[in-house]
Amino acid sequence: MDLFAHRGVSAHYPENTKAAFYAASKLPIAGIELDVHVTADGEVVVIHDETIDRTSNGSGYVKDLTLQQLRSYDYGSWFAEEYKGESIPTLSEVLELFVATHHRINIELKTDIFPYEGIEALVLKEIAKHQITERVIISSFNHESLQTVSQMAPYIETAALFAEILVDFTTYTAKIPTNAIHVSLPTAFRRSIGVALEQGATIRVYTVNDLEYAKQLQQLGIQAVFTDDPEAILAGLTK
Repeated sequence: MDLFAHRGVSAHYPENTKAAFYAASKLPIAGIELDVHVTADGEVVVIHDETIDRTSNGSGYVKDLTLQQLRSYDYGSWFAEEYKGESIPTLSEVLELFVATHHRINIELKTDIFPYEGIEALVLKEIAKHQITERVIISSFNHESLQTVSQMAPYIETAALFAEILVDFTTYTAKIPTNAIHVSLPTAFRRSIGVALEQGATIRVYTVNDLEYAKQLQQLGIQAVFTDDPEAILAGLTK
């Protein structure tokens, strides 16, 4: 079962920062997961929330601030004093860390609150620039974004994110269309997920920080999990 470092190694480093991704780049795991938003001046930045309030010493919406304004805040000291001075990274800066590695990069388009007009094209441009097309997965809770990506770049893997359970995942995802299904941990044990696996679906589960759950998912035949602590889960699964 593949492991993806969720927002980087976010159990031990401030999430979605270069420190968290650099740590992940050194691990023998399948890949990483990150989240992207667009700034007021059209830059693609890596951060989970729509605002910078939770993970910086500033406040405000990413969409209302320029990259320069966003860079005037600290994105590390909320986590631990030793990470003071961590900056908000651009997607380009994070991809740069993985150009020479084997890792897959799951880019979540955070378009479920604000649609960020044109984000799909901006992200695809960065992927092409770094020549990592075959290693990228683009996911979103906004399945219209995935439709846009599949129309613009049908050769890139996409994944539909779900917080809720569907009766029939495979019929729905064929309509988008999308290559994979990303579901939350409790829903991964439902019958419809088992049916989707039987029908050949690729299913990845978020966010798995408990080794027992990871073992159970592995037994179910789940192909990958997203975890905040990939080293601990990797050690437990390979014992």
